[in-house]
Amino acid sequence: MRLLNPSRSDSVSELLAALTVHSSVYCLSELRAPWGFHVDGADVARFHLVLDGTCWLAADGLSPLRLTAGDLVILSRGERHTMCDEPGSPVLGLDLLISDHPLDDQGRLRCGGAGPRTRLLCGGFALGSAIPAPLLALLPPVLHMDAVATGVITWLEPVFALVRQEAESSHPGAQAIFAKLADVFLAQALRSYLIGAEQAGLLGPGPLADPPIGAAVGLIRDQPARPWTVQALAREVGMSRTLFSTRFRAAAGESPMRHLTRVRLGQAAGYLTATKLSIDAIARRTGYGNSAALSKAFKREFGTSPGRYRENRGTIEVLQAADQ
Repeated sequence: MRLLNPSRSDSVSELLAALTVHSSVYCLSELRAPWGFHVDGADVARFHLVLDGTCWLAADGLSPLRLTAGDLVILSRGERHTMCDEPGSPVLGLDLLISDHPLDDQGRLRCGGAGPRTRLLCGGFALGSAIPAPLLALLPPVLHMDAVATGVITWLEPVFALVRQEAESSHPGAQAIFAKLADVFLAQALRSYLIGAEQAGLLGPGPLADPPIGAAVGLIRDQPARPWTVQALAREVGMSRTLFSTRFRAAAGESPMRHLTRVRLGQAAGYLTATKLSIDAIARRTGYGNSAALSKAFKREFGTSPGRYRENRGTIEVLQAADQ
């Protein structure tokens, strides 16, 4: 096998190697069931790292996610979301919760009932400007990663242990230490996902000069599981099918359905390298319905099966099906 577009991949690898994250830790939350809070949408990316216990995250357009210790959830566009011990628990706005239970000197929030404890490290982050927008566009609105069990980032286990150790202590400067540890955690987690998503050159177009086509590209990126057709996409942006197809190809350099395939498989590759989701679950998230359909499309694009790609953590050389 040979590497697809080696010079381009090397360039992307250099960018990813230089990826920097600047985190701000808002609080270390120690919550006892029942508890729940919602966070309003904002223009800053957010994250929650589960240190102990379990909880649920709900965001618009996404089935509730159950999180356990070691899970990292990244809300890349600052989406409005809810965190709670169990679906159906009472929920307050985070600002109101903090006003009722002020943070201590080390930025710790303690509240809830008398049930099992969950500890969360919550914050926001920004990425270094060297990373191109098209690469970041591969990130789904909500990215759920098992940051400990995922094989490609097992070296982060000592970092996770340090975060937990710091959470157990009450030493001065905890916020600064949390932020530095979160930088490491987030940078490697994002790098792992983006390498998987970009491995076979599945890099979407940059900002488009044609706003309706840019809107269609955003719909594909954020809702890859929808049963998109050219007609459905054209309807969403108020165009005829023919005009939409012509303008899409002119703006993006490929047909709408080819772009849809690339985004779906790019996200599938990212999930394979950076999460422990089953191949069937990844297939459903990316619009393929089942593992057989995803495997067929994935092998045609990457030259290998999803299972083998995962085993090699996206480092294998890849082939295009049309490689001659």
